Amino acid sequence: MGSRVRFSPLARRSLAQSPGVGGPPGLISLAVSRRLRGLNSYAAMPVWPKSFYTFRANLLTARMARHLRRSDSGEAEQARTLTPLCEQLGATSYWRGVGVERGMTYEAFRAKVPLRTYDHLLPAIEQMKRGDGDVLWPGRCVLFAESAGTTTGQKRVFPATEAMLAHFRTAGLTALLYHTARVGHAGIFRGRQVLLAGSTNLTPVPEAQAGPAFAGDVSGIAALDIPAWAERHLYEPGAVVAQLPDWTARLEATATRVMRQDITLLAGLPSWMLEFAHTVRQKAAGPKRSIMNLRALWPNLECYVHSGISIAPFQKELRAALGQEVVFHEVYAATEALVAAQDGEAAAGLRVLAEAGVFFEFLPLAEYDEQRLEQLGLKAVPLAGVKTGIDYVLLLTTPGGLARYVVGDVVRFLSTAPPRLIHLGRTQLQLNAFGERVTERHVTEALVAVCERQYWTIVNFHVAPLFASNLTGQQRGRHEWWIELKPGTVTTPTSVQMAQQLDTELQRLNEDFAARRKAGVVDLPIVRLVMPGVFEHWLRFHDAWGGVQRTPRCRGDRTAAEELARITHFARD
Repeated sequence: MGSRVRFSPLARRSLAQSPGVGGPPGLISLAVSRRLRGLNSYAAMPVWPKSFYTFRANLLTARMARHLRRSDSGEAEQARTLTPLCEQLGATSYWRGVGVERGMTYEAFRAKVPLRTYDHLLPAIEQMKRGDGDVLWPGRCVLFAESAGTTTGQKRVFPATEAMLAHFRTAGLTALLYHTARVGHAGIFRGRQVLLAGSTNLTPVPEAQAGPAFAGDVSGIAALDIPAWAERHLYEPGAVVAQLPDWTARLEATATRVMRQDITLLAGLPSWMLEFAHTVRQKAAGPKRSIMNLRALWPNLECYVHSGISIAPFQKELRAALGQEVVFHEVYAATEALVAAQDGEAAAGLRVLAEAGVFFEFLPLAEYDEQRLEQLGLKAVPLAGVKTGIDYVLLLTTPGGLARYVVGDVVRFLSTAPPRLIHLGRTQLQLNAFGERVTERHVTEALVAVCERQYWTIVNFHVAPLFASNLTGQQRGRHEWWIELKPGTVTTPTSVQMAQQLDTELQRLNEDFAARRKAGVVDLPIVRLVMPGVFEHWLRFHDAWGGVQRTPRCRGDRTAAEELARITHFARD
């Protein structure tokens, strides 16, 4: 296959932008965007009255409700997914070279194709950024999605192919239909939906040699790829506001634009949503009018879609800010793909999006060794082979040119028919310096439990290992917690008080940690209660305030902890 360029509507918009055409380089011209919609049958479909789409949403909701009542494992959908993926991957130089063949069975795929990490794929991605075609996916890629960089501190860049954008559209709609099927109506499609995403102002890729290419936050790219009917009838904050590169300006403009609209759905990171709710309530209030919550302003607001980070530290405050009647709906989203979405009560876990064009595999965490990935291919199992109660490392094969890709996420299944999972954390974002095996989920649940009992509100936090000298040579030490609480609590916490309560709670949640504490390998933690604004300062230092990068809840090293120490100037213990 040659290097024929396959453009999505968004790719055409991006490629059409050049100096002197509709604005500065990197800012996609709205006029060009609208003009180029006609070049693609999907984008050029006529926009019907809204009643047509709400009627269709009702039909899709009924069909999704029937689908969700089936308690299957997703095996059939996944079998139908792998074959076309192998057809496309087998036509590329990189995947052909490592064993992917057109028409191969899953057994052959599992035996021949090695597990891959980002470091393995980086040279091929660099080729694609320069403009080479048929490298990881057929054709030439002109759009690249940047990850948050929470794990490594460095953003990763992934090809955003036309087929990958189609996956995000399909999976995104499916996730919304999980909600409508759960509540029994399609009310969220009757009003407008606010998506707090990254800026749609894409940045030119400097390495591009075969023509313009652009990169940006995956949420911003997904927002740009919204079809014309959704942009007219549903999507907020609208194309002009979504382009604003500055987070604060975009937030202010969004709040001003939507304040008097009929909003039925909100979506965005929990921390973003709290700031947005505060801004809207301030703008809507007057000398004789106070806004208790957003439901009071928007009576038809019924759903908040959250993703990216655990909602637990923010849940109580979000309930108060949005309204008790608003349903929280969780989606498991990554830069590489949409993985799962809530189809029932939150405690039941998230249902895997088995039918959205991505093939899933799961490697038992007990087998995971990044130094031996080449030998671990046969240890991974497909969705139909998972078991409950086992921690797995997530692997993805996607229409974005990834095959058996090690995302770095650790998940655990709560049920297999249907397949529902919970996210435990990242392979690299955990505390195991002393053999304690503490995950992001453990530290989050421990802190939330302590703060709920004492009526303290969490703003942000980070946990790191703190090593102690030991004459025996055994690695020992303690955990160091950096915690920012919202001021104005009923009782003022002390560091010692929090340390004791966190220690008790973490021992209750994690048997390995409890065993290490009993053995004297891990000592009582140290808690640093920091002043308001410290974590915002840290994010601004990393040029990540208002972006998709998030504070890592825990790390096995002291990179973030040492940076926080330089900001706060705590005395060394």
